[in-house]
Amino acid sequence: MMESTDPAGSRPPEGTSSPSDEGIADLDRLTAQLAEAERNLADMRDTVLRERAEIENQRRRLQRDLEQARRFANEKLLADLLPVLDNLERGLAAPGTDYAALRGGVELTLRELTKVVETNGLKVIDPVGSAFDPEQHQAMQMVASAEHPAGAVVAVFQKGYILNDRLLRPALVTVAKADD
Repeated sequence: MMESTDPAGSRPPEGTSSPSDEGIADLDRLTAQLAEAERNLADMRDTVLRERAEIENQRRRLQRDLEQARRFANEKLLADLLPVLDNLERGLAAPGTDYAALRGGVELTLRELTKVVETNGLKVIDPVGSAFDPEQHQAMQMVASAEHPAGAVVAVFQKGYILNDRLLRPALVTVAKADD
């Protein structure tokens, strides 16, 4: 019997691909996937850079807005105080020494100033006759008093103020102590 030396026997049957054709197809597919992944990576890097730039811009805008708010926070208050300032200047510039008229002008100006500060959230602490409150009062002295109960505020040395429900300055007070 004679062996066949047909080279066609070593070839794959028609319609099928050789191992090298499959490798080339795999390489082409992987190359396409790699190119797609690189495009996605480039897009993501671009997106990250844009987002970082946007965040930095927002941070700068916020910083600028905060600075503006700090600089102009008291603009309304100062605008409200300008008429008071004008009245004081007019009073000082008035000729003559009519002290009754001067006192009347100062009283009007004080009322105007009080109205402005109350409109802007400032409240006076007027504790005379009330119980001593260490949250709002600072005791300067204690005096014996038969007229007031122990712990009651008898007199105020200096008014205290609350701004929008927050203590701005405690009232300096005299507090009654029990008679000995």
